[in-house]
Amino acid sequence: MNTPALQRHPDEDRHWLTFRIGAQLYAARLSDVSEVIRDDELTPVPGSATDLLGVRHLRGHIVPVMDGRRRLGLPAQPEADPLGVRIVLLSHAGQALGLKVDAVGELLDSEGLEIAPPPPGRLERDDDPVSGVLPWRDGFVVLLDARRLYRLNGDGDHVA
Repeated sequence: MNTPALQRHPDEDRHWLTFRIGAQLYAARLSDVSEVIRDDELTPVPGSATDLLGVRHLRGHIVPVMDGRRRLGLPAQPEADPLGVRIVLLSHAGQALGLKVDAVGELLDSEGLEIAPPPPGRLERDDDPVSGVLPWRDGFVVLLDARRLYRLNGDGDHVA
């Protein structure tokens, strides 16, 4: 039996889940977020990238979990409040990946707001996960691209 491919609703791209890493507010498209879970024990992966904290077994799947601070090139800071630390599980092209963040914020609707390109003067990297910035309250929210955040390549979208 053929089932039609799932179509993205046009409004899905305007909803974002915000989270804090250090003092900065970041956001991922809500359509890329599968769930938010508590920080828990991870199994280290010897020889892995420095931003990979380890893997977690979650309902029969092995999920890599990355340190949001390291992945974004932020300086080390004292440990965040452990009661607020969460892992945001993102899903893209069938790949589930976790991002450890200091705290989860609120849902944000970008309708009517202008998304600006990343600020000039940033260190340019091919795997830069920042896709833009959005003015929000008295500051801005940095918008992240899940595909680039987890270094998914274009060939079948496997983690690189």
